[in-house]
Amino acid sequence: MASLPNHPPAQADIAALKARAKRMRNHMLVMARGPGQGYIGQGLGIADVLAAIYFHELRWSPEHLDDPERDRFLLSTGHYSVALWAALAEAGVFPLDELPSYGADDSRLQMSTLDTTPGVEIIGGSLGHGLGQGVGMALGLRLRGSNARIFCELSDGELQEGSTWEAAMSGSNFGLDNLIALIDCNGIQADGDLVIDIEPVADKWRAFGWQVQEIDGNDMKEVTDALQAARTKGSRPHAIVLRTKPGKGVPTLEQREKAHFVRVDPDEWDALIRELKDHN
Repeated sequence: MASLPNHPPAQADIAALKARAKRMRNHMLVMARGPGQGYIGQGLGIADVLAAIYFHELRWSPEHLDDPERDRFLLSTGHYSVALWAALAEAGVFPLDELPSYGADDSRLQMSTLDTTPGVEIIGGSLGHGLGQGVGMALGLRLRGSNARIFCELSDGELQEGSTWEAAMSGSNFGLDNLIALIDCNGIQADGDLVIDIEPVADKWRAFGWQVQEIDGNDMKEVTDALQAARTKGSRPHAIVLRTKPGKGVPTLEQREKAHFVRVDPDEWDALIRELKDHN
């Protein structure tokens, strides 16, 4: 059985991580082709971040899913499951040939996360609660003397939830430098643009006492550099504000006005997969 790495690699292999992200995007298209629909826009947008997390930064392995010393990745936006399934399958947690069952009856790979699926740390379908769970986990790990870290993805839409800011205040109050919030700012929610203007996002997190970076979430070098900077120990939690593009990597989907829940005609999927293959 492989052991957990002592620390993430000092240097990121950017080309290899980009290749991982592209394979993950292909996995997502294969998944969504089954039911003909899914939360594919957000998944494609966050692929670079999940590739960097799972294949560079996380002290984690498929053989140690229950190891108390593992780092943990929390997907607060449970409907981004298509991206998480792609990452976990790419990592070998479950077979690639299971991916087309996405959204099917009795599948382990539903359109929102299930705690019965290997590799899932929390159920994130009810939005606004992931960061609060992350604060609790990070505090518990620190009290236990563990060096494990908590990476919590949340969305810009969740910044409209009061519980998110209660958690942000608590994380700062307890000085949880083992907590990293990954805030996906893609500018969309269920019916289009965000209902409430949440800007300036980075300044708000700074005001709540967090160490903050703001980056292009689809630039692998910026993502890995930000994750490396967030390894710094101190007395404050870390927030990385990610500016991502829904549908990233597939120009047809990048150009869609409404990309929250995407439906595609059956004869279009092969064309989208070819687009991804041909796109840088």
